[in-house]
Amino acid sequence: MSFATLKLADGTEYQQPLGLFINNEFVEAHGSETLTSYNPSTGEELCKVQCADPKVDVDLAVKAARDAFPGWRDTPATTKRDLFYKLANLLERDIELFSKVESLDTGKPITNNAKYDMEEIIEVLKYYAGWIDKAGGQSFLPSNKKLAYTLHQPLGVVGCIIPFNYPLAMMSWKWTAIATGNTTVFKSADQTPLSILFFANLVKEAGFPPGVFNVVSGPGATVGSAIVQHLGVDKIAFTGSTTVGQIIQQQAAVNLKPITLECGGKSANMVFEDCDLEQAVKWSAWGIFNNMGQICSGTSRVFVQESIYKEYVAQLVEHVKSTYIVGSPADDSVIVGPQVSKKQQERVLQYIKIGIDEGCEVALGGLGLPEPVAASETLTNGYYVKPTILTGVKPHYRIAQEEVFGPVIVVGTFKDYDDAIKIANNSEYGLGSAVFSKDITVCHKFAQDVEAGMVWINSSNDVDINIPFGGVKMSGHGRELGEYGLANFTNVKSVHVNLGNKL
Repeated sequence: MSFATLKLADGTEYQQPLGLFINNEFVEAHGSETLTSYNPSTGEELCKVQCADPKVDVDLAVKAARDAFPGWRDTPATTKRDLFYKLANLLERDIELFSKVESLDTGKPITNNAKYDMEEIIEVLKYYAGWIDKAGGQSFLPSNKKLAYTLHQPLGVVGCIIPFNYPLAMMSWKWTAIATGNTTVFKSADQTPLSILFFANLVKEAGFPPGVFNVVSGPGATVGSAIVQHLGVDKIAFTGSTTVGQIIQQQAAVNLKPITLECGGKSANMVFEDCDLEQAVKWSAWGIFNNMGQICSGTSRVFVQESIYKEYVAQLVEHVKSTYIVGSPADDSVIVGPQVSKKQQERVLQYIKIGIDEGCEVALGGLGLPEPVAASETLTNGYYVKPTILTGVKPHYRIAQEEVFGPVIVVGTFKDYDDAIKIANNSEYGLGSAVFSKDITVCHKFAQDVEAGMVWINSSNDVDINIPFGGVKMSGHGRELGEYGLANFTNVKSVHVNLGNKL
């Protein structure tokens, strides 16, 4: 089996098997293809990861999960709970290592991004550990001669397909499937196949039974499709683009397996004239420039009430210039690292050009590479994009309608509430939305009227693991996180008990 010797930012080196992880072992893939993993900050090749054979290896992974399912389903809840806590503790022990590996895989700044992701994963694992031994249903007494109750039971094998923007964080959200008694086959994103293989080591060390957590790598069109259409897979949990989500929904019809789809977004951010302008500016920037703009729920289209538009733009430009520093992921002062791939960099730059051609003005950023933080540093070979603010946008512009998935925010104006809600809902997407106002009536009315799965009042992208995450319209369906997320990975069975009714 091939191994990668990865040199991390601090100079330490680690070896990692690059095969598949099935039944708690790294095994050779039967496929002949490989995925090339690149360092987004330098463009240098890191390693080649083995791709699963869409038939042979996916069958093996599904069989391992299927064989493990009865035992895991029937494992005492307290045992499952303790395994989750142990896994969280192991990640906490190795948080520095995983922050650096995730940064190497994705380009995330280590201190100001990747480490936060690891801290969230630890909390997610602990959160679901706390739910495992508290599963319950409902009971009913329709009459004194009948009792009825419900059981929440695991589905079986869940195929989990994760994205490149939060490889381990989105993986951890799908551990809800394991917490509810299912077994899993995970497929990593083509661009970021490394960190989940490192994580597999912790799963084995924690003592999870073989077959509960399996990992395969490979292209979505072949390996991902094979998982979705496999008759031995009982559910699909997917995070990624809307285009791929549509394909998955069609393919999952082969055995009517349920699916959770968390797809693209073009979240609106409506800033009213009575808002706390300083906070609106700070949260607006956070809502899209964090994680290099690679945020499905990013509030990337901002519309500001006409009376404060110029002042809002001026403050936003100054805040982003002073706060969202671009540079090497190893630099502790850097907030914005490179895009995940050359293809993604080119996509974002093309959208910036589209916005300019449509008539937007460049208030900050634009085309070309950003300037490095240090004179000795070069960003030439990395996949960097300048944090960009485009102003004068109209609601119908492509740049205001299509998902860019990069550090680009567009800013336009609205007249009044009716105009604001019309603009906010003028989108095929419906993942997130934000509203800034000191009028609580306006805020709550907006929360009711906006077509989105999530609403932030006087904040943006303020995600909490207790609260369900998901969208409507072309942003998908189903929810992850919170108690709602648990229900998406179980079947509800109704039990009717006759206490004396005569036919």
